[in-house]
Amino acid sequence: MAKTGSGVGDEAGGLEALARVPGGPPVPDVVLARPDLLVTTWVDEGLRTAAHEVALGQRLAALHTHPWSVWGGGSHWVGACPVDAEPAGDGAGFFGRRLVELSSRCGLERPASGLVGRIRDLLPAVGPSLVHGDLWWGNVLWGADGQPWLIDPSVHGGYPEEDLAMLGLFGAVPDRTIEAYLDIRALQAGWEERIELFQLLPLLVHAVLFGGGYRSRAEGIIRRFT
Repeated sequence: MAKTGSGVGDEAGGLEALARVPGGPPVPDVVLARPDLLVTTWVDEGLRTAAHEVALGQRLAALHTHPWSVWGGGSHWVGACPVDAEPAGDGAGFFGRRLVELSSRCGLERPASGLVGRIRDLLPAVGPSLVHGDLWWGNVLWGADGQPWLIDPSVHGGYPEEDLAMLGLFGAVPDRTIEAYLDIRALQAGWEERIELFQLLPLLVHAVLFGGGYRSRAEGIIRRFT
């Protein structure tokens, strides 16, 4: 598989970081990485099955058990949207800074300022984990080998709930996937109430890129949690 564009160098580093996690989701091997070109091995795909969905939960739990040294860091891109990849001192600093950055680019800085002021009280008290960072269903390939392969990462040190919430943003996450995940790794109390909170940043990315209904949805979540 070949890909060109501004963030492929970061993507190559993300694939290599994900590949090093024992038990994590498989990813294509990086064959060639240049600033504007990424070539990876091909993934043979098959029909999506219940076994794929169970394996996705298990593999994500293994990935999220892997600690990361800093909050933030990693990729400077989420899809086609540039983001600040500087490390942050804590989770609230990472989330709050990205919230300010993205909301200011789509005209939502004023309502977002109220949420930034209380974000520390809303986020779970956990350390940073390695997360995929752009985990919508289009970035999951159902391998012919029965495994769910991940592509196009925006890795960083973040909250595991980010990946799970983004999966649910563009299609329901099967119960069997969540159950398989929770069999291996517990989530902090209140995670279901935080789903929309963790969907906010990807919605803001889409608002920056496309505007329209994504901006309205993001504004609704900001006001809900403020």
